[in-house]
Amino acid sequence: MAPKASNTSLLAPSCSEQKTKEAKALAAANSSKGKRKKWTKGKAKDKLNNQVLFEKATYEKLLAEVPKYKMISPSILVDRMRINGALARAACRELEAKGLIRPLVKHSSQMVYTRATNA
Repeated sequence: MAPKASNTSLLAPSCSEQKTKEAKALAAANSSKGKRKKWTKGKAKDKLNNQVLFEKATYEKLLAEVPKYKMISPSILVDRMRINGALARAACRELEAKGLIRPLVKHSSQMVYTRATNA
């Protein structure tokens, strides 16, 4: 029979091995429980640099492409043409006056248009 290994790890540490109060405080401060979660401030959204007035190229694109869209609203124009909301609303009114688009829903907060068809 092989001799038993002594279980020194189960015994209490001797006086020379015990930690001092300073060492215990340092260990507590460095433990994972001592650290609190740092909350992120959230992702910063890039500022949109939309046009506030029509340039010649943008206006021509408005007249050529927008009447071919199936659904037209100021928010769609803002997204696709990089113009601001006031300019998009004015563009919708102008296209409607020219007969290039026709209204589907005319609500004060959101106007929805479609392309003008002969039907």
